[in-house]
Amino acid sequence: MTPTPLAIRLASPHSAAARSLMDELSAALSVLTGDDGRTSFDPAQTLGAGGCFAIAYALPDGSALGCGALQPLAPGVVELKRLYARRGTRGVGAALLQFLEQQACAGGYRQVWLSTRRINRRAVAFYRRHGYLPVAPYRHYRDRPESLCLGKALQFYTAQS
Repeated sequence: MTPTPLAIRLASPHSAAARSLMDELSAALSVLTGDDGRTSFDPAQTLGAGGCFAIAYALPDGSALGCGALQPLAPGVVELKRLYARRGTRGVGAALLQFLEQQACAGGYRQVWLSTRRINRRAVAFYRRHGYLPVAPYRHYRDRPESLCLGKALQFYTAQS
């Protein structure tokens, strides 16, 4: 199966496409983990300095296939939130992750951190394949043993990357 041709664009987390994708993600997380993940994401934090929200669109039809967000966490550290790719797509999650890492670099961040549920083995394996390693639990994840916090030191991308 070949990767889906994509265009990834910055978007509002309040757009219809963003809401639809995040609703799908929340439903899938609720079934898998018993928690839809909505309480740990504030769309407003993606709109200010250092944050962003991105949507991956299929080419040429323009259908929304996935999304992801960054929100500032600490000096030099940005948090990855709501990364999602619709089932049946290939390469969408990896393309979104690379795009968001590039956005983080452009914003001057040196690290990306995230939290996912340990039970979400597919997500854990995805992030590990992309160089994410365990970090100490942070913020409201400190007292949540079901949560796995991961991080990655960023390599600054060049124009050719």
